[in-house]
Amino acid sequence: MPIRPLPLVALTAALCLGAAAVAAWPETPANAAAFPAPPAEKPGIKGDQVAVLAGGCFWGIEGLFEHVRGVKSVTAGYAGGVKADATYRAVSTEKTGHAEAVRVVYDPSQVSYGTLLKVFFSVGHDPTQVNRQFPDVGPSYRSAIFPQNSAQREVAASYIAALGKAQAFSKPIATKIETGAFYPAESYHQDFLRRNPDNGYIRRYDAPKLAALRTTWPALYR
Repeated sequence: MPIRPLPLVALTAALCLGAAAVAAWPETPANAAAFPAPPAEKPGIKGDQVAVLAGGCFWGIEGLFEHVRGVKSVTAGYAGGVKADATYRAVSTEKTGHAEAVRVVYDPSQVSYGTLLKVFFSVGHDPTQVNRQFPDVGPSYRSAIFPQNSAQREVAASYIAALGKAQAFSKPIATKIETGAFYPAESYHQDFLRRNPDNGYIRRYDAPKLAALRTTWPALYR
């Protein structure tokens, strides 16, 4: 019997699920006040700023940051590789060097870069997993930060060190600070969580991120 190809979105969901066993979502901070605060930043930053973060399948990270106060837009895409290979089909081979990532445009007068990192580390993903994020396995699902300037790089490095010193997690933090351009993903990936709230993957792995943001950092949720 010939194999009937899956529709594009169904194929995407199947690839995003991967073949690994399902793992439980990590616990959010029991005491939000005890979770280390990000380092202080230089005051007076003017105009919209950009943060690029990678923490597993970009559907959930994108959907999470769309609900953070002060964020103006979020784009799903690929970071850390070259433009020619920045396609879902190519990146899914795990040979291009890209990470699934998001480009967050934010207003620094409303939310700081460090606060975005606090959300990223505390409720966005499990930063202790190496080259995977629960059922998604491979370097494209790695935990990584792509600073857009030297100030962001300094904040990111200081915060990772502070989280390690505070033993915020039971395992070492695997998040790497990297360089590389960002390339938007295909249109069918954009706003996937918002457009597909009943998708099985979204309900199992990404809806809990929104719930964790709302309960752990209510002042940041919108």
